[in-house]
Amino acid sequence: MKKYLIASMAVLLIGTSCSQKKASVEAENVFTGKAGEVKLITLDPGHFHAALVQKTSYPQVFKDVYVYAPEGEDVQDHLKKIEAYNSRAESPTVWNEIVYTGPDFLQKMLQEKKGNVMVTAGNNGKKTEYIKQTLSAGINVLADKPMAINTANFELLKECFDIAREKGVLLYDIMTERHEITTILQREFSLLPAVYGEQQSGTPEDPAIVKESVHHFFKVVSGSPLKRPAWFFDVEQQGEGIVDVSTHLVDMIQWEAFPDEIIDYNRDIEMLDANRWSTSLSLAQFKEVTGLDGYPDYLKKALRGDTLHVYSNGDILYKIKGVHAKVLVKWNYTYPEGGGDTHFSVMKGSKANLVIRQDREQNYTPELYIEAAVTTDAAYVDNLQKEVEKLSVNYPGITLSKVKEGVWQVLIPQEYRVGHEAHFGQVMENFLQYLQEGALPDWEVPNMITKYYITTKALEIAKNK
Repeated sequence: MKKYLIASMAVLLIGTSCSQKKASVEAENVFTGKAGEVKLITLDPGHFHAALVQKTSYPQVFKDVYVYAPEGEDVQDHLKKIEAYNSRAESPTVWNEIVYTGPDFLQKMLQEKKGNVMVTAGNNGKKTEYIKQTLSAGINVLADKPMAINTANFELLKECFDIAREKGVLLYDIMTERHEITTILQREFSLLPAVYGEQQSGTPEDPAIVKESVHHFFKVVSGSPLKRPAWFFDVEQQGEGIVDVSTHLVDMIQWEAFPDEIIDYNRDIEMLDANRWSTSLSLAQFKEVTGLDGYPDYLKKALRGDTLHVYSNGDILYKIKGVHAKVLVKWNYTYPEGGGDTHFSVMKGSKANLVIRQDREQNYTPELYIEAAVTTDAAYVDNLQKEVEKLSVNYPGITLSKVKEGVWQVLIPQEYRVGHEAHFGQVMENFLQYLQEGALPDWEVPNMITKYYITTKALEIAKNK
């Protein structure tokens, strides 16, 4: 009888301990929106996107930010960017970076658990495991893309979402392009039957949705030439182009063409084709963008003579809910004078194509065009004007300018063009709202899983060709 009572008490104590532990985890992740309740951790910041999350301040986010990283230039460059935000003349931030560097930085972060939201932007080969361990510790994660760069990472990422659900925490990736005004308006016009008609299904030769992005290794960020770490050019650490920038393009197709819809990759996606090819960098170019005098050993596998070949380019052709879609990513060394990264996007409806162009003709600024299928339809023009007037209630100041018969440019006030760097703050504000609500929208998690299935499956296809 005594043994039974002891065993019963032990079970009761274990149960009580587990309940208290669960209650404690839940309490740590209840957000009300009050000032300073969100405490940031920055883990191994190797990409400038980690700093851009802190380019602005947020009332809910406490000024102390705990940084855990290995010693080296990556973390020092990150801290310099934060200090630049703190010391700028206009709207300075007041971040206080509390830094731990050492080979056990990940274990130290998990042990100390100083914050409730971890931000990670850096080495993508390590990122998925960082995410898993952080979520397992009951800490929310805001991750730069990509969260998975190969099939093994994708399987691990699915586990991460299961862990997040079990722990009652959120995992969210930083999709800045949803906040770019021409993308927003392209989506808005595609939802207007009087303007867009019905979404076309297209063909493999003529996809109904196409998104192309051209990026550059050497560029200017926050007013200074961007210095990239050498590992950025190692596809085993950074990921190939087909799984990196293409994440944004695949996301925009889902977000624009199927807003608020759950997309199941097992049911709604059919992979058709994928390709990959390399960009060449001379030793002089590598020195200019990294500051290093030579190639590290892990890059020698990608050398032909003194020329580095990086698999930074790729395209993906697939069907999403019966619609043929294509994404294409290219990386050049640098852009022409006065230029920058460029974007092209077309959505094809039965009544019009919605086209975003960002070339020299547009002064490398993205512009949205409406190209009518029938150029002489007076009723269509009347309906278009009426719909623009309705949209201007939510987007004051937008108007149309006729380019030629059946083609109009959407004129967008400058106030909406806040720039790529500001989009990180907009993503953060959304994430803070989701923390307060205690959940992401129902479609976000399945659509993130689908997005990374598409990119990692495309890499598998391309490498096996």
